[in-house]
Amino acid sequence: MSIARTWVFPILRILLFAAVAIALVKIAFFPDVAVDNNPAVPGAEIVEPQVAVALGTILNDVNLSGSVNADPAVAVAATATGEVTKSWVKQGSKVKKGGKIATVRTETVRDDGTPVILTKTIVAPVSGTISSYTALKGQLVSIGDPIGQIAPPTFSVSGSIPPEELYRLLEEPKEAQVTINGGPAPFTCTGLKISAPLAGEGGEGEGAGGPSVSCKVPRDVRVFSGLTANISIAGGIAENVLVVPMTAVEGVAETGNVYVVTGEDTEPELRAVTLGLNDGINVEITGGLEEGEMILQFVPGAVGDGEGGIDPGMGGCYIDEETGEEFCEDFVK
Repeated sequence: MSIARTWVFPILRILLFAAVAIALVKIAFFPDVAVDNNPAVPGAEIVEPQVAVALGTILNDVNLSGSVNADPAVAVAATATGEVTKSWVKQGSKVKKGGKIATVRTETVRDDGTPVILTKTIVAPVSGTISSYTALKGQLVSIGDPIGQIAPPTFSVSGSIPPEELYRLLEEPKEAQVTINGGPAPFTCTGLKISAPLAGEGGEGEGAGGPSVSCKVPRDVRVFSGLTANISIAGGIAENVLVVPMTAVEGVAETGNVYVVTGEDTEPELRAVTLGLNDGINVEITGGLEEGEMILQFVPGAVGDGEGGIDPGMGGCYIDEETGEEFCEDFVK
């Protein structure tokens, strides 16, 4: 009995390993279903990603980079023609609005021909520090001649704004929230202005630059020229409105087109829509679509740049006919 067991069990193990090896070879090289190698017949169905039109909230804040700058100096001009008889200030003096700057002696003639001598005091147009002063005692000046400049103790925050961002500001705001990098707590910056230089403003033959924004720093906020800042302009908020991804819309301001899914066996319907606020990711639909309608998530043929458009890594999606699984592939560049 011991001799039989000595030979039988090794033989059984050899047969078992041989059966496993044969099964693996069959699976690898002889599948049960014949594979169709005809490249002219597609083996998968292309599926365009879809998204439903839904209710949502759009918080339309425009965020910009800016810097702190001292407000420009204000010129002091002579307000009379004559001789400077007294200077009340010098460079570096601090003055208040309406304070004395210089006294001018003026000779004139009355209506009856009698000569008369008058004195006129030139006053400061703003409060600040005299940054330059050129009026000397005995100097002759005429009305409008510059005699100095006053640097105000105020600061502004300014920055450039991309022209396309102006579409997001449906109403011109009057203030902005400013955060100074490495500075005090965020504060409200008032007197917000959005402007663009006129053509030729910088000199003959020069074109206009891009638009810019600026606002006044409150006097109780301590800042310095050259500090960098983040400017946040509130362009409005739309709550409980129809929203769709911006990747689904041709156009991002006022009007656009979307591709509405009308059925499995029909081509998507190109439909014009009207647009409201957007936050850079989603956009408000003010007309042309109803809640629950299905649209293509991406405009056909459009490839985004990673900044609000289609993700460059997002390719076509398809369903494998054999397994029923969905796969998405990258675009081929």
